[in-house]
Amino acid sequence: MSFLDLANKRYSVRAYKPDPVPDEVLAQVMEAARLAPTAANRQPFRLIVIHTRGREEDLKRVYGRDWFLQPPLVIAIVGLPDTGWVRGSDGANYTDVDAGIVFEHLTLAAADLGLGTCWIGAFDPVAARQVLGLPDDARPIAFTPLGYPAGEFRPKQRKPLEELVSYERW
Repeated sequence: MSFLDLANKRYSVRAYKPDPVPDEVLAQVMEAARLAPTAANRQPFRLIVIHTRGREEDLKRVYGRDWFLQPPLVIAIVGLPDTGWVRGSDGANYTDVDAGIVFEHLTLAAADLGLGTCWIGAFDPVAARQVLGLPDDARPIAFTPLGYPAGEFRPKQRKPLEELVSYERW
């Protein structure tokens, strides 16, 4: 499959089968995340894999949608800003950018393997810190369920390219 086919195939899945994700498939998804580029190769993140079974109440505190609990796994990406690359000219910390790149590698690898994901940013950060047992220097950035989609692919609605791309100047 071409990269554009894969990018088109990936969508935000909100219905999952309870089928387990084999360890070797999960390992491939994690390897794709590990290989993602980060600023100055600092890798200022940690991925936390959570088995949903037996953790339903904890996960419901983090994000209260029922479909979030349907798949066998939820993955959190946690940023470590103290170890992230900082641009010298203005002090911009690239930890969030790095985490976004890593998470996108993860979601695309998952789609390539027939798994579904859905970026979750609207979670409760206080509950997330507690549920994940995070140290003070770690910050939850995003979550995704990970499992086999129960529904069908829905075509994406995207703005036309002309509204999103400029050449040479704004």
